[in-house]
Amino acid sequence: MSPRVALTMGLVVTLAATAAPAIAAESTGAETSQPGVEAPASGGAGAAATPAAAPAATAKPRRPRLRVTSERGDVRVGGRARYRGRVTAVPRSTLVRLEVRRAGRWREADRARTSSSGRFRLATTVRRTGDLATRIRVAGTTHARAISRRVERVHGFRATYASYYGPGLYGGALACGGRLSPGTIGVAHKTLPCGTRLTFKHGGRTVQARVIDRGPYVAGREFDLTAATKGRLGFGSTGTVLVDR
Repeated sequence: MSPRVALTMGLVVTLAATAAPAIAAESTGAETSQPGVEAPASGGAGAAATPAAAPAATAKPRRPRLRVTSERGDVRVGGRARYRGRVTAVPRSTLVRLEVRRAGRWREADRARTSSSGRFRLATTVRRTGDLATRIRVAGTTHARAISRRVERVHGFRATYASYYGPGLYGGALACGGRLSPGTIGVAHKTLPCGTRLTFKHGGRTVQARVIDRGPYVAGREFDLTAATKGRLGFGSTGTVLVDR
């Protein structure tokens, strides 16, 4: 055999030996890893993917139940208007506010958290005469809806000295128009505009009356009540009454 033929046959044998492992790996289904290439997950391409966990359903906020058990809004200036109640159907320590309406807006006057039984107490100092729309508001949370309820108005009164008139004057003309009768509800005042509406309190009774006449003209007296107004209040001939202006 010539040297050239022998060299050619040696190259063929060497190439065949190099290719054998690759052919064997292909025939047995073995996989060769390559640097930087991540091996596929076990289970093969036909395996089903694991479903993602569904998000937990969010519970709808509950509607609180608000019950007002005590309300006292009619007090003298400097006193405290007080409200009590209970909130149920929501977690304890729920925020509750007492709000009054001033200048067209609801403004917080007091706040409290409900007890373990849902009870609350709210109060505010009355600093002026007159009345204000008042409500109790349960604050909204992730567990409870916000609700509100109107309650007895915060109503400030002051003490004043008054007398009454009527008998012997029935049929006479009133300074603000009309004539005085035994059934006329109203009061006389020296300067308040005719028709001014006032609320009077005396001995637990309340009467609303308008300014219908001028007077009284006795020193130390601010109002003259008609006989009918006096009777509804259970008022005597002279003495102290409460008025909201």
